[in-house]
Amino acid sequence: MSPCRPPALYGILALCASLALGSVAIAQPGPATAPPPREAGNKPAQVRTLRLPESPYRYANIELPSHFKSRTVRDLDNTPRDNPITDWGATLGRVLFYDTRLSANNTIACASCHQQKHAFSDPAGRFSKGYEGKPTDRNAMPLVEARFYERGRFFWDERARTLEDQVLMPIQNQVEMGQDLARLVEKLAHEPEYSELCKKAFGDSRVTRERTAKALAQFVRSLVSYQSKYDEGVVQVRSRNDDFPNFTRQENRGKATFLQRCASCHMPQQQDAIFSSQRAQNNGLDADAKVADLGVADVTMDRNRVGHFKSPSLRNIEFTGPYMHDGRFAKLEDVIEHYSSGIKLHPTLDGRLAGPGRVAGGPPGRGGTQARGFRFTSQEKAELVAFLKTLSDQKFVTDPKFSDPFEAK
Repeated sequence: MSPCRPPALYGILALCASLALGSVAIAQPGPATAPPPREAGNKPAQVRTLRLPESPYRYANIELPSHFKSRTVRDLDNTPRDNPITDWGATLGRVLFYDTRLSANNTIACASCHQQKHAFSDPAGRFSKGYEGKPTDRNAMPLVEARFYERGRFFWDERARTLEDQVLMPIQNQVEMGQDLARLVEKLAHEPEYSELCKKAFGDSRVTRERTAKALAQFVRSLVSYQSKYDEGVVQVRSRNDDFPNFTRQENRGKATFLQRCASCHMPQQQDAIFSSQRAQNNGLDADAKVADLGVADVTMDRNRVGHFKSPSLRNIEFTGPYMHDGRFAKLEDVIEHYSSGIKLHPTLDGRLAGPGRVAGGPPGRGGTQARGFRFTSQEKAELVAFLKTLSDQKFVTDPKFSDPFEAK
């Protein structure tokens, strides 16, 4: 997910808002490059060889647990009819995702800012870095559960209308990957592995812009995490409100606090599987519209959307720091503290965080007169962290079908 926001609207929006608001196994694998460690900067990428099994990993029609099979969860799935996940399509997407040839100087891949062991997020610092080592405007979003976002819009500011649109934008962004898409397609078309993979995925060997987008989107939609301690527990009880038999007392108490205070945003529509808020919101990070990054408003030019950002999934949140669009919170405990005592009043603050509450003072918020810091006790904070760590899925972050398919020569 591209960390950069659209530059053309930014300055205009900042001024307007300030005034308005006051403020396959490939038979003959060819050489390629895989993402270098981030600390390698812009050093020449190591030459690698593509290694895939003769039969593809299973990406399509995976057997999900029962809590993923409800009508509510199915309705959140944004997979389009013309691009269902297929085993070979997602395999092609996986190869593209890890191929540094997608960047202008062959130094970084999508996986450079979306690392599997960090649940496809970027741990390198507050702001992700592009192919020349320059910082972008934001921290790259985790990719877990991208499939289960009914609105189907992507990036922190939701500027991409579909995942198929989104996956091509970082490639072309002049800070992130700096690649010319027509040149990229031409370059990949000359690589035997891509011709063969396209034939397996789409029926013939043509490498096109549309197929590049579809394959990448298929791989990203395949990144579904469902084998955590939470998933093991929820199928053993009649109601998510019951104590999970595989949880500690601390984890069950944290679950109870989460369901009472947090689930209205992070477990939408009373389902038990998806931990992704289904719309961009203002969660009180800043007090007014004078900050540089206006979120959704940078795209829509709507002053009522200033400070609204899409929320990533909470699954595997233990691995996805730093947190928020600008990486301002280094630790999970910092995030809990924000919701406990750090929520800032703002004219567009989400109504569930605004209203008669526990933090006094300040101008009216959209949903009421005061921000509502939840004022968790020290024990509640520790319990919430313990519960959130039950969403960690070690199988997901180590699954070979999501891993780098390139190996050193």
